[in-house]
Amino acid sequence: MSDPTPPDLTPPDPALPDTPPVTGEVRRLGRWAVGTSRGEDFAVSRRCRHQLADLSKGTVDDDGCLVCPWHGSRYDVRTGAMVDGPQGFLFYRGPTPGYSALVLAYAKHLRLRVGRVVRRAGRITVEPDGRSSGDGRSGT
Repeated sequence: MSDPTPPDLTPPDPALPDTPPVTGEVRRLGRWAVGTSRGEDFAVSRRCRHQLADLSKGTVDDDGCLVCPWHGSRYDVRTGAMVDGPQGFLFYRGPTPGYSALVLAYAKHLRLRVGRVVRRAGRITVEPDGRSSGDGRSGT
C-alpha cells in the first residue's frame, strides 16, 4: 500500500546552509540547537531542562559548554548532561545555590537529546544519535 500523503505536501527535512561557524554561535535547526564546540559540530535538543528556554538562542562558552540564555545553565554538548545549574529562576538572575543543586539533581535523569550533525551538498542536517539518553521524545 502506498503512502497516502501526496509528495508535494511532505514537509522537507530541516537544513541550514553549510556556512563557516561563528565562535560561540548556536543556531536553530528544527527541534535542534546546533553549533561548534572545541572545533567539533554538535546538535542537542532545544529546550533547557530548567524552564524550557530555547537553547538555540544560547551561546557556547570558553569551556565548550552550551549556556542557556535565560538563567545560565550549562550543558556538555557531547552527552547532553547539565554540568552547572541555573543562576536564577523566573525573572531573577543571581545566586541560587540550593535551588541550582535541586535542578542539577533532576537534570541528571533528563539529559538533552544528542544528535549527529551531517554536512552534505552544502547543507547541514541532524540525525538522531542512538547514544543520547534524552527524555524519550524526539528532539525535544
